[in-house]
Amino acid sequence: MSLTATHEDTERDAALREIEQRVLWLATAIVDSANRLRPNPTGLKVGGHQASSASMVTIMTALWLEQLSSADRVSVKPHASPVLHALEYLLGELDAAYLPTLRQFGGLQSYPSRSKDPVPADYSTGSVGIGATAPIWGALARRYVDAHFGSGGTGRQWSLVGDAELDEGAVWETVLDPMVAELGEVVWVVDLNRQSLDRVVPTMGATRLQGMFTAAGWQVLTVKYGRLLEELFARPGGAHLRDRIDEMTNPEYQRMLRRTPAELRAILPGDGPGAAAITALVADVPDEDLRAAVRNLGGHDLDALRAAFASIDDTRPTVVLAYTLKGYGLATEGHPQNHSALLNEAQIGLLAGKLGLDPADPWATFAADSPAARLLAAAADRLRRPVQPTAAAPAVPADLGRTPSGNATTQAALGRTLLDLSRAAPEAGARVVTVSPDVSSSTNLGGWVNKVGVWSSAERNDWFADDNETILHWRERPSGQHVELGIAETNLVGLMGELGATWNRWGQPLLPIGVMYDPFVERALEPWSFGMYAGGQSILVGTPSGVTLAPEGGAHQSIKTPSIGLEQPNCITYEPAFALDTEWCLLASLGRLGRPGGTSAYLRLSTRPVDQTLAGVPTDPAARERRRRQVVAGAYALRRHARPSVTLVTMGALVTEALAAADRLEGMGVGADVVCVTSPGLLFRALQARRGLDDAESWILDTVFPADRATPMVTVLDGHPHTLAFLTGVNVVRGTHLGVTKFGQSGDLDSVYRYHGLDVDTILGACLDLVD
Repeated sequence: MSLTATHEDTERDAALREIEQRVLWLATAIVDSANRLRPNPTGLKVGGHQASSASMVTIMTALWLEQLSSADRVSVKPHASPVLHALEYLLGELDAAYLPTLRQFGGLQSYPSRSKDPVPADYSTGSVGIGATAPIWGALARRYVDAHFGSGGTGRQWSLVGDAELDEGAVWETVLDPMVAELGEVVWVVDLNRQSLDRVVPTMGATRLQGMFTAAGWQVLTVKYGRLLEELFARPGGAHLRDRIDEMTNPEYQRMLRRTPAELRAILPGDGPGAAAITALVADVPDEDLRAAVRNLGGHDLDALRAAFASIDDTRPTVVLAYTLKGYGLATEGHPQNHSALLNEAQIGLLAGKLGLDPADPWATFAADSPAARLLAAAADRLRRPVQPTAAAPAVPADLGRTPSGNATTQAALGRTLLDLSRAAPEAGARVVTVSPDVSSSTNLGGWVNKVGVWSSAERNDWFADDNETILHWRERPSGQHVELGIAETNLVGLMGELGATWNRWGQPLLPIGVMYDPFVERALEPWSFGMYAGGQSILVGTPSGVTLAPEGGAHQSIKTPSIGLEQPNCITYEPAFALDTEWCLLASLGRLGRPGGTSAYLRLSTRPVDQTLAGVPTDPAARERRRRQVVAGAYALRRHARPSVTLVTMGALVTEALAAADRLEGMGVGADVVCVTSPGLLFRALQARRGLDDAESWILDTVFPADRATPMVTVLDGHPHTLAFLTGVNVVRGTHLGVTKFGQSGDLDSVYRYHGLDVDTILGACLDLVD
């Protein structure tokens, strides 16, 4: 008995299936054109993912043609980018000239990109797990903007997630964060094709995932079987067939996809107690219907997907676990190594024949008066987004006018500057939003948090408000400007990326500042870097830092972070030595946020108290401004000697040791210039610009390292010495480079500095060795 005779598609469903098939063809052809048809003189693999795209075709067609609104935003799994581009083309957003340009310079990017694709994606994806979680942080950022400025928009935040992405720890760090459980606009659709790059995953099952998401407070909807299988299950013996398929391992089921109808009849019943009933059930099912039924999973069934989407509960996050087939509809369907497999010319021809298309005209569209064309036109009208007005980024003052005295730390200067900014420039202060992973009090944000409050979508009672011994007041309210997450650093930078993108996503610029312990910056760097690639602009503060946090020992030292500014695109790094330097660098960094061409910043701060009079801040206003310009440009001369024999270059907390070494050298009759570096990255760019390799300005080098004062150089910092080693190339002088190159241990500051060769004696000896 036929399985298809009992169901007739409506005209709309028929048109939708025609569009689905065309999307499958276009996605496959986009990859085929890039690999088989485009000239490739170098022979380097181009790549693309036809099978991973095919598993998403039904889901994405159903979403774009029926479910999405213009207010919705979607993160598309990286390997389904050809499906996204196929839909963009059919909906009239993408010109046909781009379809053959996948992975070509200036063409379609390998993965969806907000900043590089001709039609900007809602979310950049490509770093596994990060794109999946981005809409969660996008939802929080939208709610924050709406609470403060009333213009955050509406709509759902969708993530189309590959099931292998759920292996990423960052995914579960996000899912489990307490702030996420109330985000009813978040919907994940998991492409549960049960295959990874190398194999069919043997133990991946929805039951375990269902339990994990449910425990986190999510609604879980499972779309496992389609109409054909459900029809079989309803027949006599169908319950046994359901049990048989449910109990199959993933590899056993996948193998069924590549069997002949005769093999299916022999193997599908298995040898359990229901085998005879299954044998009788499938005996009179036509061959083609039997093959179709085995493939009829819920993620490829429009009715099953519609039912799931109609069941979404908008009061909490939802995950739809959609069973799919990797390579659905392709010759590689179900093959365990189909991840990067490409159809050959014959297989492309067979696919075109099956779909009634001409491979010589791969980008053909539908006739203008066809039901499919009308359905696409209606969807395009529904999805068209209105032009969004964008508020200008606030003006940030360059100098707040204070001159710190006494002993102070650069970490404490962070909180002090934020408080001063909110008073001196309230419009800019109102745009500042701070984020921390449960370290607000230990990173000197307490005063700021007490002033501005903690952001929450609803007001919450502060049960310790009347406790006189409570110093940090936790006032949670929609007007708060501090967001407190759990201790996972990847969540913090994920939210920073989205807060830093509100200027061009929701039309409201924010000035986001995330604070974490510097030893954990490396853990957070990859997702933060991806956020910058996607267009986010934010400030990351790593504090306390280095081995200067001596009692913490080797477990909490940070060695490599000072060089981030040399290596990270779209980011300027500062490591100030004094409180006023910190203020100036922070204000300059805030002034680069929330605007076209803006950049992120990383500030590496310290808890070491430093005598602020050592900064020698000029009292004359013009001289003070000159100092400020040099500080934010990367370096300044802290001390000039009449007859220098050596140049001491230092950065951050070690300014005290550098100046002490210079004093002792003076007592020996050896003159030393002392230069305080605030940004190695800016100095490196200036050096590259001098050589015609960068478009940065190079005046700072001539000012701080003039050729007529060139002497042998000693560099010293609380970090890896290579960070400043390039500076000897400014005037091509001999140099010695001191810093941290090995794991340390707990101890007092003097002992730890001696251990790493950062003490005054070592600096002095290095200088004498160069001038002898």
